[in-house]
Amino acid sequence: MSQTLPATAVPGSSPDAFTEMLVTARTASLALASAPTRLKNAALHGIAVALRENVARIVAANALDLAAGAENGLTAGLLDRLRLDEARIRSLADAVDEIEALTDPVGQVVRGSSLANGVKISQIRVPFGVVGVIYEARPNVTVDIAALALKSGNAAVLRGGSAAENSNRVLVGLIQEALVAAGLPGECVQTIDPFGRAGATALMQARGLVDVLIPRGSAGLIQAVVTESTVPVIETGAGVVHIFLDASANEQWAADIVHNAKVQRPSVCNAVETVLVHEQAAERVLPGVLAKLAGAGVTIHGDAAVRALYPTAVPATDEDWATEYMSLDLSVKVVADLDAAIAHIRRYSTGHTESIITNDIVNAERFLNEVDSAAVMVNASTRFTDGGEFGFGAEVGISTQKLHARGPMGLPELTSTKWIVRGTGQIRD
Repeated sequence: MSQTLPATAVPGSSPDAFTEMLVTARTASLALASAPTRLKNAALHGIAVALRENVARIVAANALDLAAGAENGLTAGLLDRLRLDEARIRSLADAVDEIEALTDPVGQVVRGSSLANGVKISQIRVPFGVVGVIYEARPNVTVDIAALALKSGNAAVLRGGSAAENSNRVLVGLIQEALVAAGLPGECVQTIDPFGRAGATALMQARGLVDVLIPRGSAGLIQAVVTESTVPVIETGAGVVHIFLDASANEQWAADIVHNAKVQRPSVCNAVETVLVHEQAAERVLPGVLAKLAGAGVTIHGDAAVRALYPTAVPATDEDWATEYMSLDLSVKVVADLDAAIAHIRRYSTGHTESIITNDIVNAERFLNEVDSAAVMVNASTRFTDGGEFGFGAEVGISTQKLHARGPMGLPELTSTKWIVRGTGQIRD
């Protein structure tokens, strides 16, 4: 199946320009699938070097995007996601180095056996082929996806959105130069940003040219891709993330963990958005938690019980419990017990990450077993749900679905498998 893009999407382009780009991605994916690890690692090394040597150039391009974003009314959270400064660029380069050092998943044997008749079978990891990614205002994703796709043997077709177009143009150019220098096709990583929204729509309909599609961004973007795509989708999710402060919660742990989970970087999907508090711990724990949050400028959206302890809280509404703020806002609710906390999470969670702060081993195990999210934690900040923190170097995204990939997605999640059968003339009886 092939797709064409209307010529009006890009002035001067032919109707077949989009299809031609995907065909070159498919051709490049065939070369990459059989490329030895040393060649892929050479390209990754080149990408990391290029990032470090071109910090000023990347920052300058990003400044154009930030200025346009501010003028167009992007929220503080989206502007933070959009920003690339020297420290963030060097962190991206470090992540590429870490991916280079990881074991190549391609060709790994998942399982195998010998049949009674001597036929040997094995299941091995193979690349998907062409991976399409649609995201918005996140130029760091351009590097993360490119590096992970390269190491796992996949070509990547990227739609990074108009908000980061200048940043992504420079980054993709540097990545392609590193690929060619290493002896791999530059078309292993391409951007369809010049095709605009029509390109994103065509990418979603390019079944047969694109093997899998991964959306990263707002709940609206993800839902649009899941609903409209004919290409198989790995669904990443918005983060309505919860922390439950149990009756036995350590006061200092509660204050430190909630503060870290909300304040360290409020614009990301693993930042906490709702804190639930056991009624037996509310008077003991909440004052310290809320005072530390207030000192960081957090606005508390509280229920009646919370406002009784913290009168300056904004009255919480039903909408607050379902909101991913991506800002210094936090919903706080007092609940009767662990059962009520789990029930609230089941109703409002997006299935991303939940954490319990407790000294009760039984309650900790119940929380781990009964809360059905991609990552469930005990006495730890939700900010740890991250591919880099989990040792993946970077992540493709955080999957909230229940298929082969769930939680932070690294190299193995960008592979499928195939069966290899070796015989010596056997036939089936």
